[in-house]
Amino acid sequence: MYIVTVTSQGQITIPAKIRRQLGFGKSKKALVSEQRGKIVIEPSRDILDLQGAFKTDKKISPKTARQKFEEYLASRTK
Repeated sequence: MYIVTVTSQGQITIPAKIRRQLGFGKSKKALVSEQRGKIVIEPSRDILDLQGAFKTDKKISPKTARQKFEEYLASRTK
């Protein structure tokens, strides 16, 4: 267990050991939720990690795909 500081901007620093264990790299996204009075932070998969896994004739930019995927994940946590 670690003690971290919550800044006036509501930011915290996740200790390096935990970031490494969970695979958080630079610019990695996270899902944040509240569960039973606790803050839960989970690594979020990037839609581009799935590139090529699905076949479609539709043309969509990687940026748009990532945005739609993030919107979908956010809607699941509400």
